[in-house]
Amino acid sequence: MLSQLFALSKKGARDLKKGILSSACANLSLMLFMGLLMMIVSELVQPYMGGQRSIPNIWVYTALSVLLLAVILLANVWEYRSTYIASYEESATRRITLAEKLRRLPLSFFGEHDLAELTTSMMNDCTELERTFSGAIPKLFGSVASILVFMAGLFVLDWRMALTLFSVFPASLLLMAGSKHLQDQAGTKRLDAKLKAADGIQEYLEAIQDIKACNQTDKYLSELNQKLDNVAKASIRMEMTSGSLLVSAQMILRMGFALVVLIGASLFTSGAIDLLTYLLFLVAASRIYEPLGGVMMQLGEIFNSQLQIKRMKGIQNHAEQEGKKHCPNQGFDICFDRVSFSYSNREQVLKDVSFTARQGEVTALVGPSGSGKSTVAKLSARFWDTTGGRITLGGADISKVDPEILLKNYSIVFQDVVLFNDTILENIRLGRRDATDEEVYRAAKTAMCDDFIREMPQGYQTIIGENGSTLSGGERQRISIARALLKDAPVILLDEATASLDAENETQVQMAITRLIQGKTVLIIAHRMRTVTAADKIVVLDDGQVVQQGTSDALMAQDGLYRRLVSLQRESVNWSLQ
Repeated sequence: MLSQLFALSKKGARDLKKGILSSACANLSLMLFMGLLMMIVSELVQPYMGGQRSIPNIWVYTALSVLLLAVILLANVWEYRSTYIASYEESATRRITLAEKLRRLPLSFFGEHDLAELTTSMMNDCTELERTFSGAIPKLFGSVASILVFMAGLFVLDWRMALTLFSVFPASLLLMAGSKHLQDQAGTKRLDAKLKAADGIQEYLEAIQDIKACNQTDKYLSELNQKLDNVAKASIRMEMTSGSLLVSAQMILRMGFALVVLIGASLFTSGAIDLLTYLLFLVAASRIYEPLGGVMMQLGEIFNSQLQIKRMKGIQNHAEQEGKKHCPNQGFDICFDRVSFSYSNREQVLKDVSFTARQGEVTALVGPSGSGKSTVAKLSARFWDTTGGRITLGGADISKVDPEILLKNYSIVFQDVVLFNDTILENIRLGRRDATDEEVYRAAKTAMCDDFIREMPQGYQTIIGENGSTLSGGERQRISIARALLKDAPVILLDEATASLDAENETQVQMAITRLIQGKTVLIIAHRMRTVTAADKIVVLDDGQVVQQGTSDALMAQDGLYRRLVSLQRESVNWSLQ
């Protein structure tokens, strides 16, 4: 129940139960001093109740005080270890669990959620929940448990005074519970404002070059400042909403002390209770409303945490791509059989696509922009699952194979290269983590990038910056090809890797690609028609459908889209500035 309610791991749920128990014990230990105080008061008021005058033994009470301090210390140490330390461990577990969950989700999930939202969930939400689980939740349940024990004792002593003491609590609790809707609204607005601000910051950092080039820095920063101001305003509104409600609830609680004084005095003067009982309830009233006020505060904090928990549960409960832990393929032919696909139930991107990319052949995907070429390539590696038809690899339905097992058969080189802020050696070794340094060097030489690497200050140990910022476009492409060569997978997916390169870099990259694809099943996305004339098969896509397929010569003999695309590109070669 705790795991489902608060999005906890099994260990986190067990630790939360320990935290609740330890918090209850810590609260009860603090109430022990009230018992000691009543023992002293009892001795002092004996003469006024018809008993004999006695002087409290100072040494006995000193020893008892020291003993109680030791108990309180031990109880609070246990509470700290069971709440704060356990919460930090659960926070680390939660972040790792979310990261592992994201790793298993289909790419369609990332199309529906932006990066800022996911980053906020993994960092800010986890941090806020860390505070909630270290303080609010254990203390709330611990306070309630200790108050119930204390309440039971007071009702046994005198039910009328106990009822007076706790009569204000239901009204305070109803006020806090009834305000949950208002707190949720304010909290949602704050979260939305924070996400928009995070989006704006990330967008500014990623697009700063274009913003400066278009002389839009002042305008963009003005909009970003407005988003940050909105976060501050939304946070103040949320704090004002929860704070005013909390103060109102605590004000109602404090009225209970006046009720205890008045009704207790009335009962005492009428002889219904004795002086000691009256004094005991006065002391109890001076102490009990503080933990009750803490319950109100912790309840408000838990209400606010439900928004973060809801977002985390949304990630945790999202359907994963699953499948067999082995791929029962016979060979590496990729076959599309009447495949249809759409993003999130929107208009179909692919409609009834059928073709076969055979092992040992190069199959090129061509067509106008938006025709579905990249979608076809990504579907072939199960980046998404089809909405109709099926795709097989060597006869095995890829939708029945675990994506990580399936991707062991694929080397992928996309036009947008992703590199890490690490050494060149480790960026290439990403293709196969157990590769030796010598194997990395051989892959780099085959990819035509050994020369420029060795000219760098630290050679293969050179740190290349975020996403390879210190490298040129051609160098980044060749490193990505070296990575694919090192993996040496039987299926190669190429998204036009030379489209944005100069003539010299294009020649180097094409030579590297030639070595990469030998003897493999190759699926290449082509934008330049001249790069695919030697392909074994060309599949022409238009508006998500296969409109032609065959060799370049056969397609040129037809009066179709392929010949029109080739003609248009030949005309563009002769274009020049007038």
